This record gives sequence, C-alpha cells and structure tokens, in this order.
Amino acid sequence: MSYSQTQSGAYALVLGEVGGRRRLPIIIGSFEAQAIAIEIEKMTPSRPLTHDLFKTFADAYHIMIQEVIVYNLVDGIFFSKLICTDGKKVMEIDARTSDAIAIAVRFACPIYTYEFILSSAGIVIEGNDFVYLENIGETPEEITPTPSSATGFTALSEDELKAKLQEALAEESYEKAAKIRDELNKRKAS
Repeated sequence: MSYSQTQSGAYALVLGEVGGRRRLPIIIGSFEAQAIAIEIEKMTPSRPLTHDLFKTFADAYHIMIQEVIVYNLVDGIFFSKLICTDGKKVMEIDARTSDAIAIAVRFACPIYTYEFILSSAGIVIEGNDFVYLENIGETPEEITPTPSSATGFTALSEDELKAKLQEALAEESYEKAAKIRDELNKRKAS
C-alpha cells in the first residue's frame, strides 16, 4: 500500500496474484487504508475500528467470512462481495472493495477476482518495475511509495519514532502511525 500522489487522501492498495507476477492496484480512501494497515501490522487502536466491530459482531453470532470476491470493474470502480456462512447457510453480501479487503484481513480469508479484471486492470511486475496490461487512469508513479523523507520522521531516532508511534495510536491518528511504521520498517530493512 502506498500514498497516491495524484489523489489527495487516497492510497493505492496493490493486490498480488498467488504464484504469478500480476498485480491489481486499487485506489482506496485513507480511512480504509488505515484500517487495512493497522490489521496487517497488528497494531491495537485504543478503540475498535468499524471493521473490528464487524468482526466482533460476526464472531459473536458464529458468522465466518469464507472469501472475498472482486467480481466486477465498471468505469474504474471495483465491485466486491463477502461470502459468509453461519455453518448452515452461505450468503453473499455486497461491499465496497476497500471495506471487503479490510474485513478479509481480519478474518484471514482469501481474496479472489476474475481473469477479465486482471486482464483489464492488472499490471505485471518486470524486475522492479510495473508494466500495465491496460491503463485504467493511474500511472506507475502513482503507486510508488512516497519517500519517507517527506514524512519528516527521518531525523528522529528509533526510540523517538517508537514513542511517536504510541502517541499517534493513542490519538487514533492512524495515517500518521502508518507513516511512522513505514519509517521503522525501512530502517529495519537497511
């Protein structure tokens, strides 16, 4: 996931093909990006987010999400559904793709799509570069992570960053927390 340089407050979520080089970039809002990043990074917000509430509710009534299907793409908008079960009956529930993915990461369920969607909106990884199968209005630069120097956290020590991360979580400033986490991860990778 990375910040969209052309759409203010938006992020590019890039889903990867299992066993393949194709990727599916999806532009999502900052709230959904935060909700996905918080779960992936196993951060604990001070109060439950909407997607956490959904999971708690579903667990309380023994409802499982079996899978998420990104089933259509119309005018650059992805359509998804949750496949749910209570153990007796299977139901399909329409959902925004960003919400469906935020829920999928909480339930650790697979995310599927159709070949025609990957063919029309997918990109192929060639080495370290993105090559578009068909342009859907975004360019490879728009899904490149923003350099962490732009966040203003590069001058801080690791201990200072950890303290700032805890402050951001306490303030429920998840976008800031994600940027701090990215800087910490960058330093670990170096």
